[in-house]
Amino acid sequence: MEKRNKRQIPDGLSEAQKQSRDVLLQLTVLNNTCENPLRESLTKLIKGSETEEEGEISCLIDDSGWVFTQSVAESFNLPRFVLYAYKLTFFLGHLLVPQLRREGFLRFPGTIIELCLTIIRFNFWSDSEAEDLVPMFQPLRKKDLARIMGRKDQVEPLDAYLVKILETTKPASGLIVMSCEELDRDSLAESQKLFTFPIYLIGPPHIHDVAGSSSSLFEPDQSCIPWLDKQETRSVIYVSLGSIVTLSESQFLEIAWGLSQTNLSFLWVVRPASVQGRDWIESLPLGFMEGLNGKGKIVKWAPQLDVLAHRATGGFLTHNGWNSTLESICEGVPMISLPFVWDQMLNARFISDVWRIGIHLEGRMERREIERAVIRLMVEPEGEEMRERVKVLRGAVRRSVQRGGSSSRYLDDLVDRIKSI
Repeated sequence: MEKRNKRQIPDGLSEAQKQSRDVLLQLTVLNNTCENPLRESLTKLIKGSETEEEGEISCLIDDSGWVFTQSVAESFNLPRFVLYAYKLTFFLGHLLVPQLRREGFLRFPGTIIELCLTIIRFNFWSDSEAEDLVPMFQPLRKKDLARIMGRKDQVEPLDAYLVKILETTKPASGLIVMSCEELDRDSLAESQKLFTFPIYLIGPPHIHDVAGSSSSLFEPDQSCIPWLDKQETRSVIYVSLGSIVTLSESQFLEIAWGLSQTNLSFLWVVRPASVQGRDWIESLPLGFMEGLNGKGKIVKWAPQLDVLAHRATGGFLTHNGWNSTLESICEGVPMISLPFVWDQMLNARFISDVWRIGIHLEGRMERREIERAVIRLMVEPEGEEMRERVKVLRGAVRRSVQRGGSSSRYLDDLVDRIKSI
């Protein structure tokens, strides 16, 4: 197995494409260039499986975005299981985007400047329309769609890509989702109307008993744990916007002043180069950190699971990526939602509108808005009510991976299915 784990295929990306922030472009190139390398690699693996060194290959498991793999799997007569690392609700909803566009739900600006103005003003619709739920993509609101779909020049390639994902998912042998029934029960019922194959909700992945498992992309600064040890229980707001989000200098400063004006303790992850035009936190005014009197700590990356599990952490200001959302739920930490793109918008709606375990900033990044949201969550009775609700949800989700729980049963079923192939 060690030998097999080290096999790689060339991605076909140029250096410029690797540095691009255009994810759709990167996915398009990868889907166009990786089919033959995968086919060649599988040929070698299958030949190797005939030796005593390597076991027989029974199936192919890959991300739903790799639309080139279904034809490869079919050519080798291998069952393909589609892996989806987000919430099942988003998987179903985003496949309907081309239909939503045809029905007039999605209208797009033509330039980047117009897009930025649209995101700020939500001016695709009137104020009343902007708050309307999207019937086929609930609990998203119309104003959220603008922040998911991007620029006008991406419409045609995005729709074609989403149609291809649906076409190549339908003939698969199963769908593996990094969620659980307790968080996706309604979506599971809907998905069974669309797909005829089994769906396995085996998440959250990070709380399965897997030795050495970690989702950290960067080297964490462990010094924040001793710092947390010195803080009062549930007194610290943890702030992290993930591994991709970049901020303008003004946005960064608004967050900084908003946190400082609460007079509460905070642990803030600021990735190097995540502030446009800056290496790290040099935009902070002279004496800013000293003026906090030890109540603030900024690190380049944090051991997030340890931070969220720490007794001192009382809230999480997050971009609501699915991993961060799951991790916060699993530790019973209520959230302040500041989503930016893609599935983050949907996750934030579930946090604020469905599960009611957090506060949605609605894209507002002004210091007074941040200050007010942090105080509501950390100090006021409203925040304590959210904390009680997330504790209940935490218990249900954690029970799902225990023996006899829903995720545990799905995982057993998946393993049995693969063994039977």
